[in-house]
Amino acid sequence: MKNLIPVFILSLIFASCQTQVKQGEQTDKQSVEENKDSLRFPKEVNLKNLKQLTFGGDNAEAYFSFDDKNLVFQAANDKWQAECDQIFMMSIDGFSGDRPPLLSTGKGRTTCSYFMPGNQEILYASTHLGDDKCPPSPRTVDGKYVWPIYDTYDIFLADLNGKITKQLTSNPGYDAEGTVSPDGKKIVFTSTRSGDLELWTMNIDGSDVKQVTKGLGYDGGAFFSPDSKKLVFRASRPQTPEAQKMYKDLLKQGLVQPSDMEIYTCNVDGSDLKQITKLGGANWAPYYHPSGKKILFSSNHHTRGRQFNIFSIDIDGNNLTQITHDKTFDAFPMFSFDGKKLVFSSNRNNGGTRDTNVFIADWVE
Repeated sequence: MKNLIPVFILSLIFASCQTQVKQGEQTDKQSVEENKDSLRFPKEVNLKNLKQLTFGGDNAEAYFSFDDKNLVFQAANDKWQAECDQIFMMSIDGFSGDRPPLLSTGKGRTTCSYFMPGNQEILYASTHLGDDKCPPSPRTVDGKYVWPIYDTYDIFLADLNGKITKQLTSNPGYDAEGTVSPDGKKIVFTSTRSGDLELWTMNIDGSDVKQVTKGLGYDGGAFFSPDSKKLVFRASRPQTPEAQKMYKDLLKQGLVQPSDMEIYTCNVDGSDLKQITKLGGANWAPYYHPSGKKILFSSNHHTRGRQFNIFSIDIDGNNLTQITHDKTFDAFPMFSFDGKKLVFSSNRNNGGTRDTNVFIADWVE
């Protein structure tokens, strides 16, 4: 499931984002530029004008509206009366006031929000029909890091005032992780309706539900290619009898172990399935580059530990490149539809707390 992320701690010094230069004053141009972009690490050459949009709590999975003006995201923040993840919206410039507008019900736990065509509705998954309270959130089982897969998750549509306008799924079991195709015609989501965590598609109105993947393992976090013809997603593929048994036993308990995942692509109908990464570790949160020729994703393959960074890779599996260089956690990259900006979540600049915040930057090729 997308909404549970590792917790990391890093203490950073936040320098002033503005440097004023008096007329006639001799100033080093490079120093000025560095102060303007003080949240960006020197090796992050693809990012410019990096800006922090949230300050405190756990904020993740921020995704652009189709007109690139707003972001919808999930957050858990006691100051916002969000004990567990709820769905909020803000401008790409951030929000004003005590908190951004709440678009979910405030009940249960939510995840994986996304704008619908027209930018007047969002979809998201919620457990509120099962219980108004936040469900328990186990992090480890027998010493193994796990994600819960709540069988009370269903996918809903809501307007920008937070009113639910439609329920898109009603099958028993897990239905979540929905995203919308750029052409506005399809939704892809993850479901256990077949007995395993597989990808499914449906029309934008919830009709014509079709199964996409069939391999044993967790298929999730899918996004469409810019031309809406392909999907990129994360997948675990347990190979040994022991690993397969463990996967099935955990799934019966509503749990998955996300420590061994790779990035895959396929056509929207499931054909032409390809494994893109073979890095080991946890490779997840993939998103297509606007060209459709590269994929950005989060990975700890370079550390096999708790440090996650964003990487890019060609769709043929070549030219692996590290994009972010934070020493803690960077994930959930998404490009604006015009390809000019990148939004992601990070533990940088959190003052040594456990906060995860949303950041936005200009993208530089």
